[in-house]
Amino acid sequence: MAEVPSTFQLSLGSPAPAFSLPDAAGHLHSLEEIAAGRQGLLVVFACNHCPFVIHLADALGRFASEIARQGIATVAIASNDVERYPADSPEHMAAFASAHGWDFPYLHDATQEVAQAYAAACTPDFYLFDADLKLVYAGQFDESRPGRGKPNGADLSQAVENLLAGRETPLPWYPSTGCNIKWRPGAEPAWFG
Repeated sequence: MAEVPSTFQLSLGSPAPAFSLPDAAGHLHSLEEIAAGRQGLLVVFACNHCPFVIHLADALGRFASEIARQGIATVAIASNDVERYPADSPEHMAAFASAHGWDFPYLHDATQEVAQAYAAACTPDFYLFDADLKLVYAGQFDESRPGRGKPNGADLSQAVENLLAGRETPLPWYPSTGCNIKWRPGAEPAWFG
């Protein structure tokens, strides 16, 4: 399986691109609604079938529950082309989230415009924003990968700790890697491939 890295097109302090996306049941969730009154927001680009997402899915569920108690919201966004990858369709998203303890919104980006706005390249791809929705960290969950270690969220945990303490997470940020987002034909961003 090929590993595709994060693009790092959003830089420190970049505002979170707005979105309003449906969950698997069709209920719309907006960036502002999810982040309202929170100390920060974790945005994760994910999907159901990618081995890199499956590798850390349970750990992400536990991590999101832990940071929720600290005032940080989490949202996952699936942007893959479901015509070519039906395992990632909304019909399967709720079951995947439930199986892995994802008690946060898992949204479907059918147009892929949100993935393009975030310059998300892979699944999983992580973006941590502060209470003002300014980017404070983008990069890997931790250094584990399928077949290489157990996920513990060390990199993202440190970024959350820094955010809550009012410190910057120093560079370098190590890219997340995973399967590339499965763009619809003709929808590939200029920076892709």
